[in-house]
Amino acid sequence: MAKATAKATAKTTAKATSADAFLTKPSPPPPVCVVFGDDAFLRQQVLVALRKVVLSEEDAEISLTRFDGPQTELRDVLGELETVGMFGSGQRLVVVEQADSFVTKYRGELEDYAASPYPTGTLVLELKSFPSTTRLYKAVASEGGVIDANAPKGAQLVRWLAKWAQRKHAVEIATPAAEMLVDLVGPELGLLDQELAKLALATAADHGITPELVKQHVGTWRAKTAWELIDAALEGKPAEALRQLDLLLGAGEQPIGILGQISYSLRQLAAATRLIIQGEAAGSRIPLNRALEQAGVRPFVLRKAEQQLRQLGRQRGQQLYRWLLGADMDLKGATHAPARLVLERLIIRIASPPTT
Repeated sequence: MAKATAKATAKTTAKATSADAFLTKPSPPPPVCVVFGDDAFLRQQVLVALRKVVLSEEDAEISLTRFDGPQTELRDVLGELETVGMFGSGQRLVVVEQADSFVTKYRGELEDYAASPYPTGTLVLELKSFPSTTRLYKAVASEGGVIDANAPKGAQLVRWLAKWAQRKHAVEIATPAAEMLVDLVGPELGLLDQELAKLALATAADHGITPELVKQHVGTWRAKTAWELIDAALEGKPAEALRQLDLLLGAGEQPIGILGQISYSLRQLAAATRLIIQGEAAGSRIPLNRALEQAGVRPFVLRKAEQQLRQLGRQRGQQLYRWLLGADMDLKGATHAPARLVLERLIIRIASPPTT
C-alpha cells in the first residue's frame, strides 16, 4: 500500500526535464517519451539527440520510423514498436511528429501503453502542448520521459544563446552581443542559430562574438536604415532622417512597419522621461541612466540613449507617447493625410531643436 501511494505521489509531482538540460547531457529515455513546446527548432534538436542516444550510428537508418501524427493510426505505430529488426541491435525508435491530434484521439490507449510498453522499442511523441494535469503526462513524467522544449524568454533567452553558441558552434558570445542579437533577430531560436553559425565563421579563432561583429554581420539593410533614421532624428539631423525615410519607402517598406521599427526606442525614451518626472514629483531625483535602465534600455546602448534623451529634452520627451499614438492612428485611417507626410511630421517633431 505504501509503495502504491509513493508511486502515485511520484506521478503527481514528477516534472519535465528542460530541453536545455537534456541537450547538455543527453541520456537514454524511457520506453515512452514526450517532447513538447512552442519552439519547433528546439523540439527538433531534442529529437536529433534522442535518436543518437537510442540508436547506434549503424541502426539510425534501419531502426528509425517516423509518422505524421494527423495521418497516423495507432495500430501502425504499435506495429512498428513490437517489430524486432533483422539487423542491428534490434531496438526500435518510433517518432510520431506533430502528434497533438494523435494524442487527443488515442489518449486512453496511450495511457494503457505507457503502463505496459513493449521492450523492443522507444516511442517518442512530438507535441506543441502537453498539459501536466493529464494522466498521460503524469504517467510519462513519473518515468522521466517528458522533455520541455518551450523557448526561453527574456534574460533566460540571452543565457541560452550564450550556452548554445559555446555548445553548438564552439564560440563565446559576450552578453551585450547576445542581447543585441536577440533584439535584431527576435526570439526565434532557429533564426538565432543561423545567425550564430554565420558569426562563428566571421570570428577569429581566439576572439568571441562582440556587439561590433553583430552590428557588422546581422540584420538587413532595411533594419539598419531604420536605426540610422531614428539616430539621425534624435541627433537633431532632420534632413538625414528624411533621407533614410525616403530610402525605406522607395524600397517598398510599409509605413506602418517603419513606425513599428522606430517606435520601440522612442517608447523607451518616453518611459524614462515619465519615470524622471514621477520621481521628482515624489521628492526624489532619479539619475538619467537608472531611468533608462528601468525603461528597458539595454546596457550596450545606454550611453547613446542618455545622449539622445538629453538632445530630445523633457518637453518633447513628455509628448512622445502622444505623437506615436497619433501617428499610429493616422496611418490606420484616422486622417486622409498621405502616409509619408504622417511619418515626416513625426520625424520633424523629434528632430527639431528643443525649446527653452
